[in-house]
Amino acid sequence: MIFDVKMSRRVVVATHGHCFDGLSSAVLFTRLIRHLNPDEPFLYRYHSCGYGPGLNGVDPKLLVGDINAILDFRFSPSKALTWYFDHHVTAFPGKDDRPTYETASNVEPRQMFHDGAYTSCTKLIADIGCERFGLDLEPVRELVRWADMIDSAAFPNAEMAVSRKDPVLQLMTVVEHHGDDAFLTELVVQLLEQPIERVASSAVVKSMFEPIHRGFENYVKLVSDRAKEVRGVVLVDLSDVQIEVAAKFVTYALYPNSVYSVLLSRSKTKCKISIGYNPWAKTARTHNIAGICERHGGGGHPVVGAISMPAHEVETARALAQSIADELGQ
Repeated sequence: MIFDVKMSRRVVVATHGHCFDGLSSAVLFTRLIRHLNPDEPFLYRYHSCGYGPGLNGVDPKLLVGDINAILDFRFSPSKALTWYFDHHVTAFPGKDDRPTYETASNVEPRQMFHDGAYTSCTKLIADIGCERFGLDLEPVRELVRWADMIDSAAFPNAEMAVSRKDPVLQLMTVVEHHGDDAFLTELVVQLLEQPIERVASSAVVKSMFEPIHRGFENYVKLVSDRAKEVRGVVLVDLSDVQIEVAAKFVTYALYPNSVYSVLLSRSKTKCKISIGYNPWAKTARTHNIAGICERHGGGGHPVVGAISMPAHEVETARALAQSIADELGQ
């Protein structure tokens, strides 16, 4: 939490957890609220929200603030929601969610913004904040640039994304592994006051990154050993080992000519099927990955998405991963 002296109102921010774009969105939104209310102190509470079995949106019980925001995550029809920013095309899973959003976005004082064409939620908040509310973006230009590059996979090559030599990519890795409420709040506070490069280069981030990096070589070896490429689709089944966070882009570094990847991983709580289009592929994308994921209770973007299932449903997850790989290869 962030405590301000003479607290008058509470702000609840529910954002995509274990995600650099979710973190950066929380920073941009907090700056926007401060900009719109320069003389009013607030108490901020941040929640790290995730996808998984039984986790299809933000618990309405969390929206207890005077200002309640959902960022980079599925829409909630709760009447307590006052601000909404998202760029996922699967933001409205319920049949009534989109109509509710359309109605709510035109009712003051609620502010609702969704644009599935945006490459990151951070960029969406930055543009709306600047154009509609006069938010000064100069102090956070690098944060916005990195968040947009990371969430859209706009790296010059797969090697940059996989090697993670840049401190900001190391911070990204730490966020993906340690993204609970407390750590999210700590990073938001730091990024409100310090440049992204300084936070990323801190001793704390380096110490948290090192053990993750040590296990990364083993992960790359696992992917290399298990990966199978058929008709431009790389299928990787890691369900026989427990992995809490599966790294992105490894398949594209190993198979630079691949078009799609389907990676099945298993953690303590879920099986996860991660699906992606190779951003460096020479072949044009012909499948809407968000649509594929949505059919099976997942979500994401046209170029990347994921599906979560209970941890014990390994065989079902394996069959589904194979089916999706077959579909992408057609």
